[in-house]
Amino acid sequence: MFYSKDHCVYQEMWDRSVTMHSTPSFICCVNFYFSTRKTWLELKTNYGRATPIRRRNLSIRAEVNFVNAEEAKKLIAVEGYAVLDVRDKSQFDRAHIKSCYHVPLFIENTDNDPGTIVKRTLHNNFSGLFFGLPFTKLNPEFVQSVKSQFSPESKLLLVCQEGLRSTAAANKLEQAGFQNIACITSGLQTVKPGTFDSVGKIELQDAGKAGLVTIQGKISAVLGTVLICAYLFITLFPDQAEKLLQMSPVR
Repeated sequence: MFYSKDHCVYQEMWDRSVTMHSTPSFICCVNFYFSTRKTWLELKTNYGRATPIRRRNLSIRAEVNFVNAEEAKKLIAVEGYAVLDVRDKSQFDRAHIKSCYHVPLFIENTDNDPGTIVKRTLHNNFSGLFFGLPFTKLNPEFVQSVKSQFSPESKLLLVCQEGLRSTAAANKLEQAGFQNIACITSGLQTVKPGTFDSVGKIELQDAGKAGLVTIQGKISAVLGTVLICAYLFITLFPDQAEKLLQMSPVR
């Protein structure tokens, strides 16, 4: 009977294991290689019986795809990606992509413990007042909420205003098993008007603007106009300007 070289090698290994049955124990490692996965199996032989004691599977991890606005539009129209908006409710209500899903990565923090109350007060008197940013905390149900609406095989385009929250959300979903994830680089603030069909009173790129900064330009324009007019009046009509200053109650 004809035996191949590999068959002879395996037979020799088996004979050696049989002859060593009196040895208390020894370790035998066998590697199996496949095209996309490597399985590592360790066998421990104890008095002639082989039992697996440890097994480890190495799988390929998907990477998040970062695209610009035009590429994101093609992903939606051609490849069937669903849009998942992870911004907070205030920004989402100002403007969002039509027919998108909304699962915020951060939610409003309404906790009433002393530490949170102090932080919320400081936040509302600065960031909240000037920039219109809500006081938020991480949404503990984010991953579970996404899983309830999408399967791990779903194609998702994550969007936020600046690109930071969508990146953090993509990492969480990737760890949860989602493999087809894309994000818009630098967020919706880089999207030109008319790129996506949107819902809201303002453009997508301006949805992050709120608070006093939204009227700062108008206030500056009014004050600038008043100062220019006063300067011209003093320059062209110095006598009248001096009389007006003398009539002022301030001395």
